[in-house]
Amino acid sequence: MLTATTTTTEFEDEIFQEIRRLLESFNSTGKEIGVQTDILQDLTVDSLAVMNFIMTLEDKFDISVPLNVLPDIRTVGDLVTTIHRATMEV
Repeated sequence: MLTATTTTTEFEDEIFQEIRRLLESFNSTGKEIGVQTDILQDLTVDSLAVMNFIMTLEDKFDISVPLNVLPDIRTVGDLVTTIHRATMEV
């Protein structure tokens, strides 16, 4: 969790590393996962798997991702930003 000594960039990097680690099980293509990776197209993850993945992240980071923002999440970077914002609202 974000502490007084953790910068926003460091925290976003921690979020990214955790997402990347968790996405590896979906990475059947073997592509490098970066912030520009399109979750649905590059990793060929279906929408149900994405929903389950989002729920896993909600539990991991103790947040709630609003349903209305889900259509805007296409890339890993979008997901990092969404999670970062949600943690700031807690």
